[in-house]
Parts: sequence; C-alpha cells; structure tokens
Amino acid sequence: MIEPAIPSTGWGVLHLFCQATPLASAAAVREAVGAAEGAGVQVVSVAVLGHKADVAFMALGPDLWVLRRLQTALQGAGLAVVDSYVSLTELSEYAQGVPDEMKQARLHPNLPPEGKPAWCFYPMSKRREAVGNWFTLPYDERKELMYEHGASGRKFAGRVLQVVTGSTGVDDYEWGVTLFAVHPDDLKEVVYTMRFDRASAVYAEFGPFYTGMVAPLDDVLREVGITEP
Repeated sequence: MIEPAIPSTGWGVLHLFCQATPLASAAAVREAVGAAEGAGVQVVSVAVLGHKADVAFMALGPDLWVLRRLQTALQGAGLAVVDSYVSLTELSEYAQGVPDEMKQARLHPNLPPEGKPAWCFYPMSKRREAVGNWFTLPYDERKELMYEHGASGRKFAGRVLQVVTGSTGVDDYEWGVTLFAVHPDDLKEVVYTMRFDRASAVYAEFGPFYTGMVAPLDDVLREVGITEP
C-alpha cells in the first residue's frame, strides 16, 4: 500500500472542472464519488454555467492519494478534466487568535452548507509590483488591511459562506476562493463590495471565475445531460 500523503495541518482540496465525453456514465461517476466519500472525502457536486465546463467537483480530505484516486475514477467514468485547482485548508496568519471552533471550521469545513446553492470559485494572489508589493508591507499593516477586508465580508453573514484555501507552492495562484450563496446575485454583490477594500483594490490579482449551482450528484448529472449507463 502507498503511504498516505497527509498535510500536517488541515486537509487537501481538489477542484476538478470537467466536460462530459460521449463515454460519460452516470453510474461510473456515482461509483467514483461514492468510493471517495467512503474513504473520508467530502465531495461537492456543481452544475457549471457557461462553456468552461459541464460539472465541477470540490473534494476535501486528509489524504491526497484519495483525491488523486477520485480524479482517476472520474476520468475513467468518461469525464474530461478541462481545468483543476489544488490547495490546502489553512488558518490565516492574521487569524491565529480566533476561537478554536472557528479554527476547526476553516481547517475542517463541513460542505456544502445548507440553503446556499449558488456557487463560484476563483483563484487569487497578492501583487508583487514595484508600487504595490504586498510582501514588502510590514506585518501590522497587512493585518490591518486584512481585518478591514474581513469586516466587509462579514456583512454578508448568512447570505454567503466563503471558503479560502491556500495554494502557495501547490498551484499557480496563492489562494483558492470558493463561495456558497443563497442567491446568485449574492455572489456578485460580495465580490464587488470587497474589491473596494485596499487589500483587494491595490494588492489583489484574480484568476478565472467558475460559476454554477450546487445540488445532489444525481440532480447535477441529470441537468448536465450525463445519464445511464
């Protein structure tokens, strides 16, 4: 047996964005997801809007080998992975003093949240430019800017759940941001509002956005046209 690949803190997170091929099998997709869940992985299934993908899977679990097996099984089920993102759950350096319950919610989130079917994902980094280098700011200034940024986000409590995962050293950007919302326009409003904070307006760079709807796996497969066998 291969030794597990487990982070010392938190979980691995794998976003897979897939298109259905003519060989796509709903039964095989269900089997792939069921095997991952049986191995302790949470799998969120999303029907994606637009041309970038048909379906997305957000998988979270302690062993990266199990996430890899899920990817292999979904490809074997006739899904073509057209994009992906790899990250790890983390506790921000600016949130070390939060209560233990909040720490655990960030390191080991329970997803998807009830009553928030609107969904989007995007990666982001902080700028490293001559006139806007986040990493040359003193820690206290960075902390103040992130507190301001967090205060903007807390205005959407109950409407939007934000899951920020770290990807420095494991993917192209520094963080992956996954949003779950009550209404689709909640996604638009929270991202627009938080872009006015200095931490975002001056220092943030964003990657591509993926948007869709969270639903049980069978519903997602039916809506994107993946049927039996």
